Amino acid sequence: MSSVPLPPPQPSFVLRGHSVQVHAVHFIQGNSRLLTADADGWLVSWNLSYKRPVAVWKAHETAVLGIRSWGLDRIITHGRDSRLAVWQLGFEDEGALSKVLPVDNPPITSPQPWLLHMLIVNTLNFCSFAICVEGIPQPHSVQMAIQARKHPPPILVAVPNTMDSGGIDIYQLPAETRAAVIHADRGITTGMVMALAIQAESSRLQVIAGYESGHTMVYVQSDPGAQFQRLYCAHPHSQPILSVAILPSKDCYVTSAADAIIAKHPLPAVQGIWKTDLKPFKIVHTKHSGQQGLQVRSDAKIFATAGWDARVRVYSAKTMKELAVLKWHKVGCYATAFAEIVDPELVKTADDFPKEDEDEDEARENHSTIAKQSTAITTVQQRRDDKAQSTHWLAAGSKDGKVSIWDIY
Repeated sequence: MSSVPLPPPQPSFVLRGHSVQVHAVHFIQGNSRLLTADADGWLVSWNLSYKRPVAVWKAHETAVLGIRSWGLDRIITHGRDSRLAVWQLGFEDEGALSKVLPVDNPPITSPQPWLLHMLIVNTLNFCSFAICVEGIPQPHSVQMAIQARKHPPPILVAVPNTMDSGGIDIYQLPAETRAAVIHADRGITTGMVMALAIQAESSRLQVIAGYESGHTMVYVQSDPGAQFQRLYCAHPHSQPILSVAILPSKDCYVTSAADAIIAKHPLPAVQGIWKTDLKPFKIVHTKHSGQQGLQVRSDAKIFATAGWDARVRVYSAKTMKELAVLKWHKVGCYATAFAEIVDPELVKTADDFPKEDEDEDEARENHSTIAKQSTAITTVQQRRDDKAQSTHWLAAGSKDGKVSIWDIY
């Protein structure tokens, strides 16, 4: 008896709020919110429990290139208007902001969140920024992690160099100062920087760049103030690299490009800096050109790409094998984002933990009293919130202005 083929997967729901192409998507606030940004500079924060907007504002005069979160309530946006902005957007800030979606022609003068920082950076490359915590080890306890989100440590921001399109600038926030410069390699014709990633461990800093020529390079700074040195160079792509993503293991990274190739590369340890025989771990010819917006899920099991052919593809991070092809959009896709897979305790807000002047016994007693009062009956809202925050969502932004949300793997 022949088996009946399964129907193609369909999105769990679709967010229809933008009138132009969606260039960036990003989950925040313990997966309870999804940020989407478009080619006109509009940002929308969606409540994933209700699938409704909770904050809408025009963050940039032109297209938004990228979005990242910094701590619990800070949002970083990068626009083609040469501005990199840091906004304060906590739950308590949403009430003062507009809920009118871009597709409904809201006034450009809609209120904005509090602007904390703003840098003037190069955006001629169409290359978005990359961030990392400045050499500070990650917290080990749940309470330390919550405090780090509430009071985020300084970060480093990598963007294309202002004067040299093949170079890289590294800024420090909140100081708003330029911390380092990586000059373009004059020995190799690379063209413009097209994609960036950065990671810091103690005093060691690594910057990964993808170039217009199809080259990818890794630069290392062993000590603060020292010159960056190139420790890896490969040319697996014949077309410009569109995205670069470091795996959570921090020992390798993946690139995708305008050609049909996806490649996995090594990130050697300090003792391997001077090795010259390093090569890509694996090069896969996918037969599907134009895959961008590559994102790796936080459990390091899978990664996804947004395709110019309107398909979202999911790959195994270990084997690089294609696991799923998600087709719903009729036109090209530009961005993907995974909901973070985290300890459920980290979804708690800072109010669930002792205040600075409150000891743990007192906090435990207070929270126990509150728990008895508020959790006698599990409400529909609580179940809805739990589902929204614990589901392994994959979001995809498209040229059609829509964002499809998938529950897969």
